[in-house]
Amino acid sequence: MPDHFLIVGLGNPGQKYDRTRHNVGFMAVDYLAQRWGISLKADKKFQGEVGAGDTWYLLKPATYMNRSGEAVGAIVHWYKLTPPQVLVIYDDLDLPLGKIRLRRTGSAGGHNGMRSIISHLHTQDFPRLRIGIGTAARAQQETVDYVLGKFTPPELAVLPSVFRLVAECVEMMQREGIDKAMSIYNSQNVYVQ
Repeated sequence: MPDHFLIVGLGNPGQKYDRTRHNVGFMAVDYLAQRWGISLKADKKFQGEVGAGDTWYLLKPATYMNRSGEAVGAIVHWYKLTPPQVLVIYDDLDLPLGKIRLRRTGSAGGHNGMRSIISHLHTQDFPRLRIGIGTAARAQQETVDYVLGKFTPPELAVLPSVFRLVAECVEMMQREGIDKAMSIYNSQNVYVQ
C-alpha cells in the first residue's frame, strides 16, 4: 500500500452551497478531518482547503465543482502522487441516501467534478467513493434543483452514520486494500426512515 493517500471531497465553496446535497463530499472530508485530528487550511498553491496527517492528505477544492481537476492536479503534481493514491469522494444521485459505493476506477458518469479530475489526471484509473443522495423526493424535482438543494432535517440526521461508514471504509482500504473494503462496505446500508 502507498505511504500516503490524497482524499478529495467534491463540492462548491461558499455559504450558498453549504449543506447542499452536491457538497456531501466536502462534508465527508470535514468529518474525516475531525475524526483524524487534521486541520484544514486555505492554500492558494493547491486552490483549496488542505490538511495533512500521517498517511492522509485531505483536499476540498475551492475551484467550484466543474474545475475540481485544477486543484487535484496541483496537489498530485506537488506531492508526486500517482492516480491510485487519489480517492475522490462525491455525491451520487443514483444511490439512495444511506449507501456508499467504492470503486477502483470508472467513468465520470455525468458528474462534472469527476470529468474535470479525469481530464487533469489524464486517466480515470483512480479510486472513488460515491455517497448516495437519492431519495423518493428526487422524483418531484429537477436534477439541478435537487442536488443544489439543502439536505432536509431528517436527511441531516442520517449523515453522521453515513460519514462514519465512509471513514471505516477508507480506513479499511488503507489497511487491507481496496478489494477488501469494497467487499464489505459496498453492501452496507445506513437505515433511512
